[in-house]
Amino acid sequence: MATKSKAFQAAAAKIEADKFYTPTEAVALAKETGSAKFDSTVEVALKLSVDPRKADQMVRGTVILPHGTGKSARVIVFATGPAAEAAIAAGADEVGGAELIEKVAGGYTSFDAAVSTPELMGQVGRLGKVLGPRGLMPNPKTGTVTPNPAKAVEEIKGGKIEFRVDKHANVHFVVGKASFSAEQLDENLSAALEEIVRLKPSSSKGRYIQKGAVSTTFGPGIPLDVNAI
Repeated sequence: MATKSKAFQAAAAKIEADKFYTPTEAVALAKETGSAKFDSTVEVALKLSVDPRKADQMVRGTVILPHGTGKSARVIVFATGPAAEAAIAAGADEVGGAELIEKVAGGYTSFDAAVSTPELMGQVGRLGKVLGPRGLMPNPKTGTVTPNPAKAVEEIKGGKIEFRVDKHANVHFVVGKASFSAEQLDENLSAALEEIVRLKPSSSKGRYIQKGAVSTTFGPGIPLDVNAI
């Protein structure tokens, strides 16, 4: 088995054994465990007490992080006419109708989010095999199927993230960069946790958030004290 790098080991040494950190402590420590060679992304993983196989326990939503993600998201929009013009003005990276749909059907996925007007979803729907596995399929529940794509583009560009429980009941999301201040990371994480807790299914029994961890790109996991959430 390959050994961890010295940088990883040094970062892991800063995490106390058998200690669980409050969200505020965890993001502050994450800044210290990030790579010295690049601006690491700060990520969060949570294990929920839900059964994703049941429709009423599928936790999925969006939240606008107060301080953004630290990354300029690439957004494409399936739209025509005035809606397309508005999306371009809002900063969409690529906008189009049938021609853009064909481009994506051919395997184009160099973007972080896709938005569509309702009238084009009949055609966009056939892109499920391309966009679905990557979590990029426009969906009314996340505000990415909308008659006002310009607003959706502005929100995504402004730091809106989407989260969705996977088949193992885990949720993964980004809360910023290691270069953010500890306060900015804390406020971003608090906003995301608040929305996830708000979406707790009524049919979910027991402790909702069972465990969690904060980490940076290629960095060690910092265990969260779920009692503090």
